[in-house]
Amino acid sequence: MRTMALALGVVTALAAPAFADDALVNLRLAHFVPPAHPLQTTLQAWGDSIKKASNGSITVTIFPSEQLGKAFDQYDTARDGIADVAMVVPGYQPGRFPLSAAAELPFTISDGKRGTTAVDEWYRKYATKEMKDVKVCVSFLRANAYFQSTTKPIVVPTDIKGMRIRPSDGMAASLITLLGGTNVQASAPGSRDLLDRGVADATIFPWGSTVLFGIDKVVKHHLDMPTEMDFVTIVINKAKYDGMSAAQRKVIDDHCTTEWANRIDDAWLDFEEKGLAVMAAEPGHEVTKPTPEQVRLWKDAAKPLTASWAAEAKKAGWDADAALAELNAALARHDARF
Repeated sequence: MRTMALALGVVTALAAPAFADDALVNLRLAHFVPPAHPLQTTLQAWGDSIKKASNGSITVTIFPSEQLGKAFDQYDTARDGIADVAMVVPGYQPGRFPLSAAAELPFTISDGKRGTTAVDEWYRKYATKEMKDVKVCVSFLRANAYFQSTTKPIVVPTDIKGMRIRPSDGMAASLITLLGGTNVQASAPGSRDLLDRGVADATIFPWGSTVLFGIDKVVKHHLDMPTEMDFVTIVINKAKYDGMSAAQRKVIDDHCTTEWANRIDDAWLDFEEKGLAVMAAEPGHEVTKPTPEQVRLWKDAAKPLTASWAAEAKKAGWDADAALAELNAALARHDARF
């Protein structure tokens, strides 16, 4: 009997989870959108899955609405350990992450879901160098953004001249400057105030977030033409990741995949696209669908941005031509080219 008991004990020990003796880890996850945003739900699902896979040895606590740092500062928030995990929009700091900005070139990506698969696969090769201070977990796309204004309709590129516009990221800011407009910088949560006070005449914003952030209460004119997408990453503090056990790091790695990039992003993309119907049903909104010729004018007007991006990327030491070719190939492979 004693021999059998010992044998059973050995079997039990071998079957015990690798996390049994691991220190408990709590990951503080920072993002800048409000709790009502669909990202809150999908990031919670990501955290719940990590907790389950680690037998409860890793928990994720979410801090929304810029509680641990402003939207512009999320990379440093994770790098410096103010948060352990953070959602970063690299384009909020133009010039700091020049290679990733390729994914934000206007009129490049047609579909957010297929595009997310493409950009996550593409950026993994470059992430460890461009964002070397952190562990890049996943990359994905914010849904296409659109010109929306308080003062006059925006239909063709020449309409931008003289306007004050809140850009969605650095690439959008470059487009506005190229077309003769003036940029008025603000994070997503601060955009309504600028428009309401007349500091900005227009913004570039995705549909659903326009409603979520109350911007639909101050804008009147909307150009139904996908302009560009934000490139977004989820990054992890290196010391926090390195301090976990091998088994715990494996759990994190299993949740830092292209599949998870899509799982985190899908609900957000769906939410954004539904926003147009909500807004169109409200009184006082004018939605303009451009003609094919007008779309061609926009694409032609934006072409100099590719050369400008390549010059900045090369200055930072990247093979810009190869990187852009790889991105376009990934987009074509996943049927996500504009």
